[in-house]
Amino acid sequence: MKIKFIDLFAGIGGFRLALEKNGGTCVFSSEIDKFASETYFNNFGEFPSGDIFKIKDDEIPNHNILCAGFPCQPFSLAGKRLGFNDVRGTLFFEVARILKSKKPEAFILENVAGIVSHDNEKTLETIENILTELGYKFSWKLLNAKNYGIPQNRNRWYCVGVRNEFAIDIDSVFPEKIKLSKTLKNIIEMEIKDSHIVSDTAIKNISKHVNSFLEKSNNIIYNEPIIANNIRPSKVSFSANGISPCLTAKMGTGGNNVPVVVELNRKYTITECLAIMGFPSNYKIKDNYSQSYKQIGNSVVVPLIELISKNLFKSLEILLQKQAME
Repeated sequence: MKIKFIDLFAGIGGFRLALEKNGGTCVFSSEIDKFASETYFNNFGEFPSGDIFKIKDDEIPNHNILCAGFPCQPFSLAGKRLGFNDVRGTLFFEVARILKSKKPEAFILENVAGIVSHDNEKTLETIENILTELGYKFSWKLLNAKNYGIPQNRNRWYCVGVRNEFAIDIDSVFPEKIKLSKTLKNIIEMEIKDSHIVSDTAIKNISKHVNSFLEKSNNIIYNEPIIANNIRPSKVSFSANGISPCLTAKMGTGGNNVPVVVELNRKYTITECLAIMGFPSNYKIKDNYSQSYKQIGNSVVVPLIELISKNLFKSLEILLQKQAME
C-alpha cells in the first residue's frame, strides 16, 4: 500500500525528498515563502499551496502521515495549561487543526533543539498537551546529524506520533546511530578557489585566529579542511574534524554566517551546502546567494528524515494491510 503524506512548511522539499525515496506519495504541500516555493517547483514540478492560515480543511486530501518542520513560537496566557483552542493564531495550531480534522495515522515533526527549553519549557509542554488531547501517542528525541551519516553538527528536535489505537513502538522508529562514511574532505571542492572569496579584512582576521588554533593543536597536519564557523571577528572559531558547523538560515543575512574554508579563503558554495544537508547532487537551486543560503539553512537533513520515515513506513504498512484485510 502506498503511504500518502502532506508536507507543511515545506521549504525546499527536504521532507518530500526523504519520504518519496521510501516510496511515499506527496498529496499536498504548503509554503508561504515565494523563493522557497520557486525552488520547490523547480524540483517537484508543482508549486506548494501558499499561506497555511488561508487553507481550509476540506482543501487538504486525506493522508497517512503529516510532516511539518514548523517554526518555533511562544504561546501566550502564561501560567495556564493550554489546550487546542488556546493556541489559535500560531503556526503550531495549523498543524494541530489538520491533525484534528484529517486524523492521519501518524506525524513527523521537526524543530530546533531550543524548543525543549523555549519559554521556560512552556512551548513544548503545550505542544505535548495538545497532541495528547488530539488522541496521539508520541515520542521525541534530539538527534544530531553527525551521528547519522551526515558531516554536520546539527542538533534538532524530532517528534514522531501515531494515533492511540495503533500498537506501534514509537521509540523503535528512531534510527540507530551510523558511523560517518563521508566527511568534509569528500564534499569540499578544493579546486574552486576564485568564487565565494571573503574580503581582505576577513582573511586577515581569520589568519590571525587560525594561527592561534594551530598553535593550541601543536600544529598538527590535518587530513580535513580547516573550517571557520563564520567571519565575525568576535565569534570566529575553527574545526578540522571533518564535520561542518551547523548551517542556519542566518547564512542568508549578509554572508558573515557562512562557514569559510580557511585554506581557500572562501565560503561554502551552494553546492557544498546542499551536500552537507544531504540533498542529492542533481537538486536544482538558483545561485541567488542570500536566498539560496537561507533556504538551505532552513531545511531539514534529508537522510535523517529518510531513516525516521523508513522505520515509520514499515510499521504503518503492516497496520494498513491488516486493516485492509479486516
